[in-house]
Amino acid sequence: MSGGNLATLDAGAIARCVKRLAHEIVEHNSPIGDIVLVGIVRRGATLAMRLKAAVAEITGAELPIGTLDISLYRDDNRSGAGDPRLLARDIPFALDGKRVVLVDDVLYTGRTVRAALDAMADLGRPESIQLAVLVDRGERELPIKADFVGKNIAAPNGQRVFVRLAETDGTDAVLIGGAK
Repeated sequence: MSGGNLATLDAGAIARCVKRLAHEIVEHNSPIGDIVLVGIVRRGATLAMRLKAAVAEITGAELPIGTLDISLYRDDNRSGAGDPRLLARDIPFALDGKRVVLVDDVLYTGRTVRAALDAMADLGRPESIQLAVLVDRGERELPIKADFVGKNIAAPNGQRVFVRLAETDGTDAVLIGGAK
């Protein structure tokens, strides 16, 4: 990242977004007995852990949580090597019949979400899949829309939205900057 990055969300704003997302998920999915969280590796998985804690604070319920690495399912994967059935995942429950809340940090083109949907289709048949993202920056290439959005952020053309989380980056921030 270049030195000219513009901070758009600080740690307090991110915490409020996560809390609001948790409230919306609970309100939309009552009762929450068959809800599971699946975070897209890497920051989506971290956000899923935060959402799990926030939902527990609201309801007292502990939602099952899993992680999904969709790198071998991406249509822009340059390596082409590997068997997608061997993708890294930690989903310690069956997806069949569950209401899955898929969690990611930034929704942009929709390609990451499409890859995650393909990966989950290989793992079972959920009752439904809902999408929760910390940041929606618009500009889709695919017809994908988030069900739950922490913050809509418009980034100038040629700029990226960077989500930084304390667990992986040492600090909580959402920044705009750098080149695509």
